[in-house]
Amino acid sequence: MPLRIKLARVERRRKLRAFSLVLPLLLFILIGFALPIGRMMFNAIHDDTLLTLMPRTSAALSTWDGNDLPDESAYAALAEDLKQAWTRRTTGAIAKRTNYELPGVGSEVMSSARKASTLSAGPYKAALIEINPLLWGQQAVWSLLKRGSSAYTAYYLLRSVDYQYGPNSQIVASPPDHAIFRDMFLRTLAISLGVTAVTLLLGFPVAYLLATMPPRYSNLLMIMVVLPFWTSLLVRTTAWVVLLQQHGVINETLMGLHIISQPVQLIFNRIGTVVAMTHIQLPFTLLPIYSVMKTIPPSHIRAARSLGAGPFYAFWKVYFPQTLPGVAAGCLLTFILCLGYYITPAMVGGPNDQMVGSFIAHYTNEELNWGMASALGAILLTATLLLYYVFNKLVGIDRVKMG
Repeated sequence: MPLRIKLARVERRRKLRAFSLVLPLLLFILIGFALPIGRMMFNAIHDDTLLTLMPRTSAALSTWDGNDLPDESAYAALAEDLKQAWTRRTTGAIAKRTNYELPGVGSEVMSSARKASTLSAGPYKAALIEINPLLWGQQAVWSLLKRGSSAYTAYYLLRSVDYQYGPNSQIVASPPDHAIFRDMFLRTLAISLGVTAVTLLLGFPVAYLLATMPPRYSNLLMIMVVLPFWTSLLVRTTAWVVLLQQHGVINETLMGLHIISQPVQLIFNRIGTVVAMTHIQLPFTLLPIYSVMKTIPPSHIRAARSLGAGPFYAFWKVYFPQTLPGVAAGCLLTFILCLGYYITPAMVGGPNDQMVGSFIAHYTNEELNWGMASALGAILLTATLLLYYVFNKLVGIDRVKMG
């Protein structure tokens, strides 16, 4: 057998062996990460509730032009669907879905279904309008049912950026009292940027000390830096609640030193949120910077000093540019982690400090509105990937190293 064929077989076996070793990790990533993310993205645009539970109405509205009210056949189909839904006890799901887009109509749908179940013959249009003229005599309700004839909807994504469908299915801005999500996304961005900036200001000097101090001192300092990793996130946040509360350790100490005359509000506001998040995120910013600083030869600074540069100039022009890869990696890691915070703002922040994670948890655990939760998560994920792409284009690690 030719040597080349033998080498090809050996190489093929080596690749198969390597792939078999990596396969469990690939399956774990696929099952535990890729599939849930894909399902979340799908749920943000998919909702077949009305199509499944009201098939006759969906079919009848396929030819409706959206002007005025539909004809008798659509009302007859609606009456049959409401009767069947009442019999099968699925009216609640229909009411819940319609209530998402038209708040307040859910109870009216339930009442109409109960009354429609007693209808024996037409004409159904006049009968249903008589049952509830404010519901079945409104074009906005029929426009919603027509949109529901498709298994895919843009409602959740529109609602997540403070837009919604109008009476004629046109896209309009949400009323001011319901337009909360754009401010929430901007708040999440602002808090994440603020925490990232604070951790950089606090972490850079400490990382420099760790990289330049003798090992016996730097090892002790490193233990203090990584100490937060040894306790759970909930415990660390609870500790800040104890420290920052109105009669907590910090306020009592400041009052005992006569620095303040009455307790300062340090919790359930933006101050408490930023302080607690900074404490948790500081190691994530510091450690990448330290790892880069540790590789910078001290001879660079000595060479700059020997050529006449002052201490600050040598640091700023020679040492600091070499730390930028670590600064970029640490800041990016902290910023992305901050975007998904939920527990800390919920415990130490106020109503105006809640981030995207809090709203996702609310729609998931309390309202069971998977569409809105998925849409918010999809927008957050897309924004994170976009910011990461822009970051790499502007100050990417490779660009920093080349600079």
